[in-house]
This record gives sequence, C-alpha cells and structure tokens, in this order.
Amino acid sequence: MTEQALWFLLVGVLLMFVALARGPIGRLPLTGAMIYLAVGVAVGPGCLGLVHADLAGSPNTLVVIAVIAEAGLVISLFSVGMHLRVPLRDRLWRLPLRLGVPAMVFTVALMFAFGWATGLPPGVALFLAAVLAPTDPVLANELRVREAGDDEPVRFALSGEGGLNDGAAMPFAMLGLALSGVPVSGTQSALAFAGSLVWGVAGALLSGVALAMLCVRLVLHLRTQYGEALGLDGFIAIGLMSVAYGVALLLHTYAFVAVFAAGVALRHEELRATGAQRPAEALENVQLRERAEVAKDPGRAHAWLATGMTDFTREIEHFAECSVLLIIGCVVSAHWREMLAPYAVLCALVLVFVARPAAVLLAMTGAHADGQQRRLMAWMGIRGVGAFYYALWGIGQAGDALRPVLPAALDAIVISVVLHGATAGFALGRYLRRTQRAQPSRAQRRSRAGQAR
Repeated sequence: MTEQALWFLLVGVLLMFVALARGPIGRLPLTGAMIYLAVGVAVGPGCLGLVHADLAGSPNTLVVIAVIAEAGLVISLFSVGMHLRVPLRDRLWRLPLRLGVPAMVFTVALMFAFGWATGLPPGVALFLAAVLAPTDPVLANELRVREAGDDEPVRFALSGEGGLNDGAAMPFAMLGLALSGVPVSGTQSALAFAGSLVWGVAGALLSGVALAMLCVRLVLHLRTQYGEALGLDGFIAIGLMSVAYGVALLLHTYAFVAVFAAGVALRHEELRATGAQRPAEALENVQLRERAEVAKDPGRAHAWLATGMTDFTREIEHFAECSVLLIIGCVVSAHWREMLAPYAVLCALVLVFVARPAAVLLAMTGAHADGQQRRLMAWMGIRGVGAFYYALWGIGQAGDALRPVLPAALDAIVISVVLHGATAGFALGRYLRRTQRAQPSRAQRRSRAGQAR
C-alpha cells in the first residue's frame, strides 16, 4: 500500500512539475524525457529503492513492462503518422524513406559487424543491431513536426523515420532470434524469409490503410448523413490504433508498420477532403456552440475528426512518454552495474558517434538536402522506447541467451536521451536561423531574375 501511494504521489508531482515548468525547461538544455529518466533512476533500486524493477529475477515484471512499452510505442507511431500531412507523391517523403529503410539497414550492418568482431555470437550480434537501429519518434519534441502540415525537411524526415524504422527493424530481430536457436516462423529458409518479409510489410501497409479509410468513411457517413456518432474522437483514435495493431498481429504482418500506416492514411483522408488549407485554418472560427454542427458539415467534418483525434493522441502520447521513461529509469537503476561493462558502453558509443552518422550520410547520398541538413539528421538519431521494447521482447523469447543485449540497449538509451536531448534545441535552432536568413536572399534572387526577364 505504501509503494502504491508513493507511485501516485510521484507521478502526480512529476506531471504537475513538467506542466508548470514547461517554459524554463524549454529554455534550458533539458527535455521532459531527461527529467522522467532521472526521476526513474532516483526512485529505482539503485538509489532510493522505492520501486523494484530487476528484470533478471522477475519474469512477470519483464512481461508487464514489455506490454507497457509496446502500448507506448503503438500510441507514438499512430500519433506521428497523423502529423505527417504532406501528399504521398511529394518528394519530401523521400527523406524519411531514406532514413527509415536504407539508413536503418546500414546501421544494422555496421552494428552487426561491430558485435561479431567483439566476440558476440552471430545471432546475438544481429539481434543487438536490430534493437539499436530504430530511432524514437517521441523523445525530442524539438525535432518533431510542429503540427499537421509542417513540411520543414529536417523535422519531417526525423519524424517520419521514427515512424518507419520501428517496424522495419522487426525482420532483423526475428532473424537474430532464429540464429540464436529460437524457433521463429518464416525463417526456415531464405525463400520463406523473403516471403515473410514481403508479406510482413505489404500486409501491414494494406491492413493499416484499409482500416483507417474504413473507419473514417464510416464515422463521417454516420455524422454527415444521420447526425450520429458525434463526439468521443479519442475513443475512435484508440480504437483504430488498437484494431490496426491487433489485425496486423493476427495476419502475421509487422504490426508497428500497420499502426503507422493507419495514422498516415487517416491524415491523408483529411488532406484529400480539405486540400491545401490546413485544418487549423478551416476550423479557426468555430465557436463552442457550433461544434456539433461542424462535425456534421461535409465541408469541415474531415478536418474536425482528424484534428480531434490528433490532439487526443498527442496528449496520451505525453502520458506514454512519461510512463515508459520512468520505467526505463527504474530498470537502469536496477541494472547499472551491468551497464558499466566495457562492451556495453563501447557498443552505445559506436552507435551514436560512428554507425548512425555513417549510415545516414551514406543513405542520403544524392538526396535533396544540403550539408547542414544531412549532418543534423545524422546526429539526431535518438534511441528510446523502440530499443527498450525490442530488448525486452527478445529476452522474453530467448531468455538468458540475449541478456547481453539489455545493458547495451540501456546505455544507448541513456546516452542518447541525455546527449541528443541536450543538443537538439541548440542544433535545430541554429539550423532554422540559418534557413530564415537564407530565405530572403532566395526571394531577392527570384525578384532579380524576374526583372531581368
């Protein structure tokens, strides 16, 4: 009972503090993720001992924490997908695709080579590489798209990357498990693995998109034709992301890809209906008493539904971030001795300072991005919930065979949250100031070119 009361008190005080001190935190080299992580370490068994989170001695704790991390990842992927309001044919999508697929593959290859060279078995080395490859779409809000329709290239690329590669890491993780001796469906042969990979991606995309389109059209038909299904947009958001994830699992596809695809598809249904005008502009003059009528208006119903779902998912995403980072901090507090192992620390440092930058710069060859944009994307590869979930999932599947993965993953998360979180605001601010200074010069050049004609 005492521990339960302390948890309620801790979470309540922490949430109120972050909300009230949001301004000062934003002006300092701090992020909410850094604060949550530090508090988790402080209350964990390594410091105050108010919370016990030793994964080695409690299989039930491992399962519960893995489920919480999985839920947090689902929420964040859906939320990120709903913020990417750019037509799919726009070449801006090429940036997150380069980061989310080839850059992630290069990262896996480099980290696999490092792990194997340092003496890890091939299966463990590949699984470790798959754990460390995904970036996090949540932990540095400065790097996230500001709103639906934000097309700033760096923010868009990093947000889209976080949505893509959490699912793209799954085939490498499955192959690592298979090489470690764990029976995994679809890894019996090269042909079976190729078929599993194609179906995993294609089936996830198809199911996520189809469910999102069906959901939107059903809700809007009920609202615009019959005046029904009004309100509770948050329930619709949670329902859609849960159904998309569950259906993808039943179909044996990559469920994280399906959830992200559902978020993107839902946003593009709104984009198709609203057009170039952003939802905030379409709804800026809506009065409180007019909300029910706007929800039934065919001209604004899409914008109203998408905005309601986006706002709700962004709020619960903050709760998910707080919960998972507190838990990660408690786990760090319990396993800090293992995290000091030389191989674990070196692995995290190689990831942050070598593998990530090299993989991104290689994947961005020929991309429509200048040098500063490439360097910023190469540096800002934040590791967090995705790496934590995959590490727990693998240990749950293979047991002690994958124990070496956990301390390396925790080291990568701590170093990334602290280092990237402390530098994100400064680096992005410097880049944006340079971009703003360059914009007038481009306008002047266009003006001079027009006068010359």
